[in-house]
Amino acid sequence: MQQIWYTGPLASFDTETTGVDVESDRIVSASLVVQLAPGTPVLGTTWLADPGVPIPDGARAVHGISDERVRAHGRPARTVVAEVARALADQARAGRPVVVMNAPYDLTLLDRELRRHHGVTLADGLGASPLVVLDPRVLDKHVDRYRKGRRTLTDLCAHYEVELTGAHDATADATAALALTRRIGARYPAALGELSAAELHLRQAVWHAAQARGLQRWFDRSGTPERVDLSWPLRPARCGCGRRLEPEHGCSAAA
Repeated sequence: MQQIWYTGPLASFDTETTGVDVESDRIVSASLVVQLAPGTPVLGTTWLADPGVPIPDGARAVHGISDERVRAHGRPARTVVAEVARALADQARAGRPVVVMNAPYDLTLLDRELRRHHGVTLADGLGASPLVVLDPRVLDKHVDRYRKGRRTLTDLCAHYEVELTGAHDATADATAALALTRRIGARYPAALGELSAAELHLRQAVWHAAQARGLQRWFDRSGTPERVDLSWPLRPARCGCGRRLEPEHGCSAAA
């Protein structure tokens, strides 16, 4: 009998960064935690990176990590992002699903850091084994589409009664996101529990696109110029002309 994904081994990944622009901002800290079953110890690895650029006041106010701290205790970003990619590849090879809250943010930022420092993509770093991602934000929106209110990690933990202590610390957020994802699965077994994690990964790409299109319609009606990316769990890279880097697009401005 196939094990239900939310009662089995899960990993969870989170970052703290210099800002919210996945194309230009940098990783400051990262955490990958693993739990083999509900109620068992959560074990993890945490990285502190010197991003090579000043940490803006706004970002420091959120996660509390200063320039002085990363210079004294952090390691070069080039080293850190390579280790993070290898750690995620280990999870993929083990067939262990990885929880990533708002995956297009953290995974895209990691992809851009790998391109910046090593000239490779996240897919290159993962190798032959695909990463199976569970995004509690997408799952929650699917099972409770019309609920009012924000859906940040803090909001979702409050709604599902999951403890989140020390928000905006990468390890605390990764641990809470893992528990949250288990809770969502257990609360909606008919909608989510009958699918494997690999099947859920594929479904989430479709669900996220539908959710994003709905948000885009709302922006359009309200006159907001913001554009919503439909891609999940990773946003495609764009070249210097602003177009996606598709195989058939040979723009000379591609980075």
